[in-house]
Amino acid sequence: MHNLTGLNQCQAFINCQLNPEEHDGRDRGTPFRPAVTVSRQAGCGALKVAEKLAALLQRDAPPDAPPWTVFDRNLMEKVLEDHNLPARLARFLPEDRMTELQDITDELFGLRPPSWTMIQQVSETILKLAELGNAILIGRGGNVITAKLPHVIHVRLVAPLEVRLEHCQTSYDMTARAARDFCQREDEGRRRYLKKYFQADVDDSLLYHLIINTGLVSYDTAARLIADTVKAEANARLHRTEANAPAEAR
Repeated sequence: MHNLTGLNQCQAFINCQLNPEEHDGRDRGTPFRPAVTVSRQAGCGALKVAEKLAALLQRDAPPDAPPWTVFDRNLMEKVLEDHNLPARLARFLPEDRMTELQDITDELFGLRPPSWTMIQQVSETILKLAELGNAILIGRGGNVITAKLPHVIHVRLVAPLEVRLEHCQTSYDMTARAARDFCQREDEGRRRYLKKYFQADVDDSLLYHLIINTGLVSYDTAARLIADTVKAEANARLHRTEANAPAEAR
């Protein structure tokens, strides 16, 4: 994987994806480029799994393929860039970080765009990245936003609370109490976010191709399961396309 972070990583991804020679020929035989959305419970290792997944997929990708890129925090930087928003708005963009009172007050005093406007802007950026392909999109309703795109694989990562608490304490240097508060706050916020803006239940298993318990399998195994699914779906799509192609085009 490319050792880039934040907006630089986003820009490298976009610049490679929008190479005129590749992008303009996409409808004339450019290789199929899948994407992945990752919904997760707090503390289940989603970013670690996503990074391992990107490395696996990149390892098997053609030499000239765009880099598989993980969009998590850097997704917000891409949203701000796409819509010419000031950097200070980044604190409003994570999943469900504001109350209804904050939403109304900040809108009245012109501190930021209305929340529904920002959600639309986030959704537009997620759709654009998913349509380009070779992107792993973590959270923010990505699975619902891209539900009608047939090339996107949707994954839900879960784990027992005690496993997630241990992960938070180890990875984020949290106390046991802070880890518990963090997991509860994040899970409740993500559930409200999906319900409020997309009328969806984050725990609805029908929203996902895969639901993986990282309390029972390692992050490496989880990444391999997802990578195998991405490759299998890509191959199946390729075979369907070839089967439906006119005889002279085969």
